Amino acid sequence: MNYLWLIFALLSAFAAALVPIFGKVGLKAVDANTATSIRAIIMAIFLFLVVVFEGKLKLIPTIIADKRTLGFIVLSGVAGACSWLFYFLALKYGKVSQVAPIDKFSVVLSTVIAIIFLGEKITRTNAVGVGIIAIGVIVVALS
Repeated sequence: MNYLWLIFALLSAFAAALVPIFGKVGLKAVDANTATSIRAIIMAIFLFLVVVFEGKLKLIPTIIADKRTLGFIVLSGVAGACSWLFYFLALKYGKVSQVAPIDKFSVVLSTVIAIIFLGEKITRTNAVGVGIIAIGVIVVALS
């Protein structure tokens, strides 16, 4: 069985766990939106270098030529940018221990949207897990 997805998902979770910690420290005396813009520039440069290092720079015109694909990538980028802006604003005014768990409500929303619009099926076990996340978000929000 291929567990590569799980390894990458765990690495993603670990890296994502560092975002609010570093962000909260970095936001102490600066504007959240400006800080988010700087973060985005750093991420763009880093990811561009990854593409160069992998030798996949030549794939960019292919993506740009496919208007549907490009459109959804643009929408994903705008949604991600909005998420970062709101996340950093929440960190500026709230505690990491409150903001980070509530941000994970995105897991619940993504799952529901994927079921409705992408026709994805989930198991009962997955549904229970997503339900527990939703309950956890409610508990954190009300505490």
